[in-house]
Amino acid sequence: MREDDRSPLVALGKALRESGYHFVTPTPETHRRVLARRRDALGEPDELRLLRDVFGWNRRFRSGQLGPSLLALLDAAGALSRSAGGDFLSSLVRFSTLDGPSGRNLFAHSAYPTSGVDAVFFGPDSYRFATLLQQRLARARRLIDVGCGTGVGGLSVANRAQQIVLADISPRALAMAAVNVALARAAGTLATETSLALSESDVLAGVAGDFDAVIANPPYLVDAGSAEGVRRYREGGGPLGIELAARIAEASLARLGAGRGGQLILYTGVPIIDGRNVLAERLEPTLRAGATRWTWDELDPDVFGEELDGAAYRDTERLAVVALVAEVGDARTLPA
Repeated sequence: MREDDRSPLVALGKALRESGYHFVTPTPETHRRVLARRRDALGEPDELRLLRDVFGWNRRFRSGQLGPSLLALLDAAGALSRSAGGDFLSSLVRFSTLDGPSGRNLFAHSAYPTSGVDAVFFGPDSYRFATLLQQRLARARRLIDVGCGTGVGGLSVANRAQQIVLADISPRALAMAAVNVALARAAGTLATETSLALSESDVLAGVAGDFDAVIANPPYLVDAGSAEGVRRYREGGGPLGIELAARIAEASLARLGAGRGGQLILYTGVPIIDGRNVLAERLEPTLRAGATRWTWDELDPDVFGEELDGAAYRDTERLAVVALVAEVGDARTLPA
C-alpha cells in the first residue's frame, strides 16, 4: 500500500492546514458531553469555528454553510453523510493536529462516534504516545510502528529514523495512515529522503527484515462491542485485554535479539489488581530472557474508570496507562 497525495482526503487536509485549522481531539466521553451541550445544528459561526465544528466536533451542518470546494472534496472522498430528509450534512472523517519537533502534523481519522469495528481512532492516547516517543526513542536505522492506526507514532518521530514501516492488520487503518503520510510530506514534517512503507501485518508476521526500533500503542481494553461488533481499536484480547500487548512485546524482543539489537517502546493500558501491574508480571520471564535492560513507567494512574463496571474488570482497582521501554544490546549507541 502506498501513500497517495492525489486523494480527495489529502487535498481536504491540505486545504484545512492552509486555513489555519487546529483541533485537539478529546476522549469520546468528553466529546459526547460537549456535543450534548450543543445539540442544535450550526448557526453562522466564523470560518475557523465552522471548520472545527465540522471536522473536529463532527457537528452536522446545513447545505451551503461549508464552502463548495471543501464540500466537493468531502463528497469525492465518500466521507459526506446526508440526513434522511437531506436538510443536514455531516463529515465521516475528523482531522486532528499534533505539534512535534518538526512542526504541526495533521491526522485524518474516523468520525465520532467511533462505533465501527474497523474505526480508526485518534485521541488522548495518541498525544501521550507521541510525547513518550519524543522523550525516550533512540535514533534508529529502521523503525516499525506496530498497529500503527493513523500512523501517529511513526510520523511523530520521523526525524529519528532512516526507514519507517507503518504496520497494521486493518486495511482501513493503513488507508488512513497513507493519507496522513501524504499530508506530512506536503507539510515538510516528513523529509522527502525518509524511506517509508505501509504494510498489512498481524503484529510482525507480515514484515520481513531487521529493524532496531519497535514502537506500539495497541488497544488495551476488553471491548463489550457496539451495534456493529467488537471494535479492533479497543479490544486488547484475552480476559483482561493485555494479550495483544504481550504478543507484541514477545515478538519484538525475539526479532530485535535475532538482529543487531535495539529498542522496544510499548505504550499501553493495564489493569492494576491488588496493586500489581498484571502485564509486567506476565512479561517478566520474557524480559529477563530477551532484554538487556528495561523500565516500566506509569504515565497515567487512572483512565477509563467507567470500564470498571464491566464484568471483565470486577477484580480491577484501576486501569493505568504504562510505558515499557526495553533494550536489546546497547540501543543508545546505535548510529543515526
